[in-house]
Amino acid sequence: MRISIKLKFSLFLAAILLLTVIVLSVLVLQGIERNQRVQVEGLLSQQADTANVYFIQSIMEQSNKVPQTFLKTKGAAFGEQLELISGQPVVLYDGGGAVVGRIAAPPSPSIKQTLTYALKNKTAYLVEGESMYYLTPLRAGGEQVGVVQFYYSLHDHQAFYNEIKRLFIYIGAGVFVLSFLLAYLFFNSFARSIIRLNDSVSRIREGQFTVPTMKRRDELGELSAGIAAMSERLRDTMRDKDEEREKLALAVRKLSELDRQQKEFIGNVTHEFKTPLTSVKAYLDLLDMYPDDEELLATAKTHIAGETQRLYEMVEKVLQLSAMEKYDFEYNKERLEVRGTIESALSFLKGKMEKFGLTLETDLREAYMEADKDYMNIILANLLDNAIKYNRTDGLIHVSNFVKGNEVVIDISDTGIGIPEEVTDHIFEAFYTVDKNRSREYGGAGLGLSLAKRYAETQGGSISIVKSDGSGTTFRVTFPCQTR
Repeated sequence: MRISIKLKFSLFLAAILLLTVIVLSVLVLQGIERNQRVQVEGLLSQQADTANVYFIQSIMEQSNKVPQTFLKTKGAAFGEQLELISGQPVVLYDGGGAVVGRIAAPPSPSIKQTLTYALKNKTAYLVEGESMYYLTPLRAGGEQVGVVQFYYSLHDHQAFYNEIKRLFIYIGAGVFVLSFLLAYLFFNSFARSIIRLNDSVSRIREGQFTVPTMKRRDELGELSAGIAAMSERLRDTMRDKDEEREKLALAVRKLSELDRQQKEFIGNVTHEFKTPLTSVKAYLDLLDMYPDDEELLATAKTHIAGETQRLYEMVEKVLQLSAMEKYDFEYNKERLEVRGTIESALSFLKGKMEKFGLTLETDLREAYMEADKDYMNIILANLLDNAIKYNRTDGLIHVSNFVKGNEVVIDISDTGIGIPEEVTDHIFEAFYTVDKNRSREYGGAGLGLSLAKRYAETQGGSISIVKSDGSGTTFRVTFPCQTR
């Protein structure tokens, strides 16, 4: 019995196509499974790095920086915070494998076995059904102090994998039937489509996630769209992972810089607080030695009151500086009328100007800018207070504003002692003062200008010195101008 060559060819083509569909399905499913595994491992590895960074940061904030003590006393609270950060259930174990904090159920024997491996300063994970337990060492100073366990649900991954698997089964069956009936007529078309799909899978496997879609109204067209959608999702996932890694690196750098600034700041505060405290202690010692000396008592009361007020003002401004670093998001910007804002600030300091016999001249014009009203008052108050403190007796203070280009400019001038040119670069540093004696006489601690500059810059403005000589100093504040 002779079999038709067309039938043989059709059967052969159908067998070849069936084999191709099976191979393609296996490759794509393996690629999906491998990518899911790499994605989950990468995510959990990133969470483990975050946990170790946060663990070290939490220890550094404690007075007792012994990792084992911190894990024992505050491990439960640390675990809860870590759950909020990672968005995944977390279980902490100490160096002996004991659970730290509360736990819904005791670990299973398989988890205990995995924990034994993790306690050897190694990372291990266990898959049970649709659940994945990722155990990684918790380290401090290069030494392991415990183990952190993350729970990750594989339900969505397995559901997606099964859905893709069913999709390939349906497409393969449809293609096989169509190829068997119309193998010779449609062979070339199907062959080209399969080659294109295979190329797309290869590009995805090599990391090229931009794949074209085929304009076909059949299963191959649906498969092409599915692969393209999967490719875009993988590309977005990889991009998001890179962005998160960059954010984490930026956070680590910022924490290091903040730690350095904090140490420098604490050193300056300690130095500045020591001077008035030493003065107060000296007068108290003299009063103990000469309790009946009325003149000494009056002098001591005056100096102690002055030093106490100076300490109060320093503490208040230190708290303002600290609040700036922590609460930048609380700025409430609004459209401010510049002339009214300046007049309001001047009204609060009018009595102090009269006390020192100072004359005030103003040249104020209508203008608008966007800034936080309270912080703008602090900026103006600090600059005006400096103009009063460091002015000459019966001196002059001149305040003016004008619009230059797209900026509102505020100039505050005095006829005081001036600022030497060689220290103008340091005048805005915290605790820096040109005349230490006069600063202590009027309660200054060198915080006002630093505070004003930070408030201005964090709101898009700036402060600079435009004139400083023997005839006085002029400070300039600039902010972006707002039109009506």
